Amino acid sequence: MLWPRIAQSKGWKATITPLASIIGSGFLVLGPVLLDHFGPYAPAVMAGLCLLAYGFGASIRANIRRLDAGAPVQERAETISAWILAFAYIISVAYYLNLFGAFAVSLFPALSDLAARLVTSGIYFVILLTGLRGGFHALERLEQVSVGVKLAIIAGLLAALGGDVVQGGAIASHPIPKMSGWGAIALSLGLLVTVQGFETSRYLGGEYPAELRIRSMRWAQGLSSLIYIAYIGLIVALFSADDFPFSETAVIDMMARVAPILPPLLVIAALSAQFSAAVADTGGAGGLFSELTRGRIGVRHGYVLLVGAGLALTWALNVFEIIAWASRAFAAYYAVQAGIAGRYAFAEGKRAQGAGAFALMAVGLVAAVFGVAVDA
Repeated sequence: MLWPRIAQSKGWKATITPLASIIGSGFLVLGPVLLDHFGPYAPAVMAGLCLLAYGFGASIRANIRRLDAGAPVQERAETISAWILAFAYIISVAYYLNLFGAFAVSLFPALSDLAARLVTSGIYFVILLTGLRGGFHALERLEQVSVGVKLAIIAGLLAALGGDVVQGGAIASHPIPKMSGWGAIALSLGLLVTVQGFETSRYLGGEYPAELRIRSMRWAQGLSSLIYIAYIGLIVALFSADDFPFSETAVIDMMARVAPILPPLLVIAALSAQFSAAVADTGGAGGLFSELTRGRIGVRHGYVLLVGAGLALTWALNVFEIIAWASRAFAAYYAVQAGIAGRYAFAEGKRAQGAGAFALMAVGLVAAVFGVAVDA
């Protein structure tokens, strides 16, 4: 990932931001969550989540192309969408940093949930002080290196899992899945945030042309989908839900059985991913609040608002509840974006495309209202 021909490629640079957001926290929690609740059907659920995310991505890509062509902006819908995204950022930062705290203490079993929340609170104050002093740009320059390290660790993890499957030969047996019917659908919708992040391409217009942003979003979603589905498939082949105690950091216990080097590597990947994602979303939220209020809430005041709300979420909810609320917020944002795409598709006579976009809007609204948290 650090090879100059790759690192300096404009296409790769445009792909890094959405890819880093998609393959972040979700990779750490999805394996244990889907295995524990869906058993052998976990790969199908993962594929469904990826397909739904790709559909929402298609609506956002249509909006990118429309705006690039000089189409008029739907002011009210775009403003509602931006406000939803700003508040989604607040919840997503809480999600990232609470996982940061959980993984930071995961290698020390004697430490409690209280210690994880204290670590999360401390990192919130570090980010706040950094933002107030204007130091985010220095941190953001580390993104490309951290993404390369994270993807390298994930590649090693997949290779280790694949090697175990080939050497072991036997496929794990599974108990009856915990979830079925509407409960399974509601839980799946509550995990939407774990494949979120592709929408960042929508807001990189100052750096990359529209067609490159559209193409790089497809690359990011396609590559992340392949990685996620392969990962969940290997997890299901090797492990049963009865093999480990379920928690937000259960992947550490699972990977310790594959190779002793994997748990510390995963913790490094987790801390790097959560911190860089939290920094990026904090910066985005501060800028959005300032823009939407026409400067009445300054960027730095936006940081204070985000940290205050994040600390309240940290001490009021557990990680899985925060994941569900973040999923609801992003689902609402995707629903508005799909609605915008659908309206313009019908106006242009593209009825099939418009019907698909409105169907996605309906799914997004259902997810925003009914998505539920994982019961740990």
